[in-house]
Amino acid sequence: MAAVVQAADPNSPEGERALAELCRTYWYALYTFVRRQGSDVDTAKDLTQEFFAKLLQKNYVSAADRKRGKFRWFLLTTFKCFLVNEWDRSHAKKRGGDAITFSLDQREAEERYQLEPADTLTADQLYDRRWALELLGRARGRLKTEYSLGPRADRLPHLEPFLASGSALPTYAETAISLGMSEPALRQEVHRFKKRLGELIRDEVAQTVVHPSEIEE
Repeated sequence: MAAVVQAADPNSPEGERALAELCRTYWYALYTFVRRQGSDVDTAKDLTQEFFAKLLQKNYVSAADRKRGKFRWFLLTTFKCFLVNEWDRSHAKKRGGDAITFSLDQREAEERYQLEPADTLTADQLYDRRWALELLGRARGRLKTEYSLGPRADRLPHLEPFLASGSALPTYAETAISLGMSEPALRQEVHRFKKRLGELIRDEVAQTVVHPSEIEE
């Protein structure tokens, strides 16, 4: 079952865990959004943390359905409404209260933000970029774990460069010699490696859509 579907059930332990995982995965995309809009570091951290505290406490995710769009868009739309309607710094109270807390690493967030592209991207575009990169990073992390724990763990450092693009990639011939494989065998291995990454990417996407028909889109 998709994480976003599980997260919509506030009475389920699985739903609570799924929602918390979605928050941990995609909080940085919202942080970059509010920073790109012009908020300073402390304000961006407070806004993002307060939003996720409310998201966890009030289970806004239960309102996410196919008519409202995919979870990525639902989350950003809900965040925008929160910024307009619910944030009043002059009357701010202690964050979280008795609700489930969501803690952000402000230093990590800002260090990562400083590496983002310059202002050629709008806040919405930067949000979409970070969402995609976070999702891709999770898929690649799972792929790395699979290989690290399997019988071909020693091949992982040689296969990972082939996921990149550019002229600086190692050649198949050089890598095959390093691994003691034939070049055709290596090409098949790289093909399986990339195919598995594609499967994991689709699985990550599946966690953020309500219906399986939305995965390929």
